[in-house]
Amino acid sequence: MNKITRAFISVLRQSSSTCTSSTLLGRQLSYKSDLSLDKIYPSARLQLYTPPPPPPGSANKFNGYIPMDKLEITYSRSSGPGGQHVNTVNTKVDVRFKLAEAQWIPEETRQKLLKVLANKITKEGYYYVKSDVSRSQQLNLADALEKLRTVIRAQEVEVAAPSEETLERVRRRQERAARERLQLKRGRAQVKADRQGPGGVDF
Repeated sequence: MNKITRAFISVLRQSSSTCTSSTLLGRQLSYKSDLSLDKIYPSARLQLYTPPPPPPGSANKFNGYIPMDKLEITYSRSSGPGGQHVNTVNTKVDVRFKLAEAQWIPEETRQKLLKVLANKITKEGYYYVKSDVSRSQQLNLADALEKLRTVIRAQEVEVAAPSEETLERVRRRQERAARERLQLKRGRAQVKADRQGPGGVDF
């Protein structure tokens, strides 16, 4: 055993007896990859951050913000193709909330939703949104929230009233369809009448 090896062993013994941390000669002994987050993003806080809700939309419209603390989210095993991963991981997402108590939806839009979704709301007042399009729990949750936004925004689309020209065009189209239907019926009646004999007996 040479002098360098003996010196190194003595340093190890001293560091283990005097130091409680895993440092040696001022260096950290634990391994950290060059792709770690603190090296890729040295100035980032590396903490989850939930931004505050955006200001209300213009003209009392839904701004797309859905408070997660107002939703009841459950996960279950999804069905369909996907191999063994489907049967072992809870990736299916069920999002539910009480529509009548959803204050984050504008009042006018909420009343429209209560009428349109009356057959889809449970007796307890819950409205469900489900998603199992992927084998990722996060992607399914994002898809369910986007479905909910689409349903809400669909009730805020203002349908323009038809013009007089459009109403007249529809009326003429309906009259033409009625005339063609009556003409077809007369033609079929004439064919049946021609099949009968002179004495009214059908041969």
